[in-house]
Amino acid sequence: MSKVPNMNQLSDEQLIAQYQSDENPEVLGVLYKRYTRFVFLVSMKYLKDSERAQDMVMQVFEKLIKELKHQQLVKFQAWLHTVTRNECLMLLRSEQSLLKKQQEFKKDEDSDMESDDDLHHTEKKIQEDRLDLLTEAVKSLKPEQQHCVDLFYIQEKSYTEVAEITGFDMKQVKSYIQNGKRNLRIFLERAGIPAVLVALILSDKML
Repeated sequence: MSKVPNMNQLSDEQLIAQYQSDENPEVLGVLYKRYTRFVFLVSMKYLKDSERAQDMVMQVFEKLIKELKHQQLVKFQAWLHTVTRNECLMLLRSEQSLLKKQQEFKKDEDSDMESDDDLHHTEKKIQEDRLDLLTEAVKSLKPEQQHCVDLFYIQEKSYTEVAEITGFDMKQVKSYIQNGKRNLRIFLERAGIPAVLVALILSDKML
């Protein structure tokens, strides 16, 4: 494996081009040192917890190992900011619905970097596309799975509430939801949706 001299003096774009050329892990090391604090601060803004922010730094850079291989980037820092924010939002959504956190996020977003407005519009469009994909996928499920998945993921009902509404027992509800989510993954993958996007779509309360 060839080494690049004076890598610390290379621009972000030059480092990424080098990594895409030979996947030299030293490149990631330079980017890690260069942007560790940046990713940590962005993570702190959303997670409000230093330990979780530190974990998020590692999670983001682990993601970069694969993502940087094929990304065509103009501004690495802006892209990294978006990746970090999305990872934090995904984590928070797994703990409580995005709707309950939107007001708090709105205050934070007002102080984001100037380019954030454009990134926000892009993210909104991605969210809309995900919803369209998910809606189409849900239609492919069996009626029992479709009903339970819709109540649990889309309407955000609890297992108990789903059981009360549908008349199914708790074991049936959990089975329909689990099998429904698996079938959604199969449908999306067969539709040619990239595995990374499938994981993103199904990573939380669907959206």
